Amino acid sequence: MKILLNGDIREIVRATNIGELIAELALPVAITLVEHNGLALRRDEWPQRPLADGDRVEVVRIVAGG
Repeated sequence: MKILLNGDIREIVRATNIGELIAELALPVAITLVEHNGLALRRDEWPQRPLADGDRVEVVRIVAGG
């Protein structure tokens, strides 16, 4: 399936939900924020949010500093 990930088209092979997508991308869970089709998600919602062809996903990593 193809999704729009941070503005770029991305082919997703194995992930079927947001939690699996974050794991497939090897992102650190503790410092990652996700918006799925315009809705900000809590981490506990990631496994219940299925991915579908054409979904829009924005992923942001929190970075400390000034």
